[in-house]
Order: sequence, then C-alpha cells, then structure tokens
Amino acid sequence: MAVEAFAPDFDPLVEFYGMWNTELAELYLPLPNVPMIGKYECLDGYLIMSPREGTPNSYATVILGSLLIEPARAAGFRAYSAVNMGFYPNRWIEPDLTVLNAPTKGLTWVPADRVLMPVEFVSPSSRRRDRLDKPALCADAGVPYFMRVEINKYDAHVELLRLDGDKYVMHAKALSGQQFETELPFPLSFDPGVLLES
Repeated sequence: MAVEAFAPDFDPLVEFYGMWNTELAELYLPLPNVPMIGKYECLDGYLIMSPREGTPNSYATVILGSLLIEPARAAGFRAYSAVNMGFYPNRWIEPDLTVLNAPTKGLTWVPADRVLMPVEFVSPSSRRRDRLDKPALCADAGVPYFMRVEINKYDAHVELLRLDGDKYVMHAKALSGQQFETELPFPLSFDPGVLLES
C-alpha cells in the first residue's frame, strides 16, 4: 500500500467519501498525514479508521496467536496476525488474528471464503462493531467460526461462536481461572488468564 504526500488541495478522505474500495486502498492507504492509525476497515465504501488499542489487547493478541499456531497447523489450517479480510471490494475488516482454512501466500486481500475463524479483541473504541457488526458480516459470508476476546484489568473472557444456519451460536466460552476447551475447529485448551498482562 502506498504512502505518499498529496497535493495540498487533495484529501482522499474527502474525495473518496463513501466510495472506498480495495483499489483505492491500494493507492492511498495508509494516509500519510493521519498519525497513529492502526486499522483501516471499510463498510460499503465508508472508510473506518481506528487506532490500535493499548497494551492489554496487544499482549493478549501475541499470547493467543502463539497458542493457535500449532493446533491450527496440525489440523491443516494456518494462523495469521491481522489480515485484510474482504467480503466485497468496498467491504473489508481487519481481525486481530485470523485462522485461514489453508496456507496462503502473497495475498493482500484475503477473501472471506478462505477464512475459518477471525479473532476479534473487543476494543472500547469499536465495541459495537467488534461485538455485533463484524460477527454479522462474517455470518452472512458463511465463515464457520468467530472468536471474540474481551480483556479488562483483572479478567479475560474468550467466546467461540459457531455458524448454525445463517447466524452464530455459542460453542465454547471461559473466563480467567476457567479452562477454555474446544475440539472444533481444532483442539484448543487454555485458561484465558494467560492472556492478561502480568
């Protein structure tokens, strides 16, 4: 993705308001004059920018990612950090972690049908999108699983949702001090407390 200075009278956020797509994203993102942006997501042409969350979510992402790598690989899947998960050219999200249903090489835009399980860490700045909007998008696209993680100062809560028809149902969940256990989509067992900063 490109990072270049623009002519003073040209602002991509204004010029392409409501028209963003993957082609424009390739040309203009990340925006050079908008500091501290971590995620660029898009819903029906409207760009959604949000900063990376603080150290609790960052630490938990690293730990959970390390827990996913080997079990996913043993089952024939691959765990990745953030990827651009595309539904349509004008609609994409960037899950904090993503398990793909097969090894992938060299993709900037990962089609939703290649995703086995997005993992979203709920953020205060995007709570509604993380808890409601993103799971709904993934369910509509037929993504088999969706994992949601919520971290606060003293507790970690992990939920694994499984697609049942056209909506997600609870498959497994646990809080810190409990054991999160699932055999699907691959065996995984851990205390969510390991996700907390120590």
